[in-house]
Amino acid sequence: MTDHQTTHQAEEDARNESISIWLNGNLVPKAQAMVSIYDSGFMLGDGVWEGLRLYDNRWAFVREHLDRLFEAAKAIDLDIGMTRDEMLQAIIDTQKANGMVTDAHARLMVTRGVKSRPFQHPSLSRQGPTVAIIMEHSKPQIARPIRLATVPHIRGLPMTQDPKLNSHSKLNCILACIAAEKAGADEALMLDVHGFVNTTNACNFFIVRKGEVWTSTGDYCMNGITRQKVIDLCRENGIPVFERNYSLVDTYSACEAFLTGTFGAQTPVGEIDGRIIGDGRMGPVTERLRGLYKAMIDERR
Repeated sequence: MTDHQTTHQAEEDARNESISIWLNGNLVPKAQAMVSIYDSGFMLGDGVWEGLRLYDNRWAFVREHLDRLFEAAKAIDLDIGMTRDEMLQAIIDTQKANGMVTDAHARLMVTRGVKSRPFQHPSLSRQGPTVAIIMEHSKPQIARPIRLATVPHIRGLPMTQDPKLNSHSKLNCILACIAAEKAGADEALMLDVHGFVNTTNACNFFIVRKGEVWTSTGDYCMNGITRQKVIDLCRENGIPVFERNYSLVDTYSACEAFLTGTFGAQTPVGEIDGRIIGDGRMGPVTERLRGLYKAMIDERR
């Protein structure tokens, strides 16, 4: 299809060509922000990351994002070498260096660092972690509701690679996205090991049926911060919400569907596997939740 888009599509912004990037304690121009080909992240995808969103000079839910980053680092036995407060200060310093006030997106990346030899064993990473913060001017620009296609790639069991980890090892999700693109969709709808609807390759997934909001049990998907905020908003505002197993049959006949994520907040879905969801446009429940989420962000200023 000629009108393909991604869930992270943003307006072009020329300022991003001259941004400064935080790399291992230094702010460097974009063109000079480089890591070694021996870096564990480049060689093996050995690292964890977080995405953050700037609204009117405030990083939304930054403490929760940092908690998730440090918990993930502990899970893979990676010492970040910084405290949460030091990481927060690095974010603020990068923001100031780039003169950013709102509509900015930050990606925090931590790898196990440079290896002494090009092999897998983590003991070969002896120089300490590589820590980088990429911060861009970024205003979402989605031209229409997202199209999804169900793919054969699944979110697996936690004893293989726990889907709750924001790991640099994203090949499974990339392959899912490629399969969806080949099917003419924007993004992949991924099932869990039992065949229930789970998540997309990049975002958490919700449907609306008869005024009820449904999402997966959360057992096989990223523990999304925006996902949890939507669940909380539903509970606080009298919108029935359920974390449950449900199938594609339930999904195809939904009144609405939407994605959640740090970048796009709540993004409407108009089509899944060629079936139009509702009337193919943003539904009233999705629109209400977007308003409630924006109000919650505004209250935190």
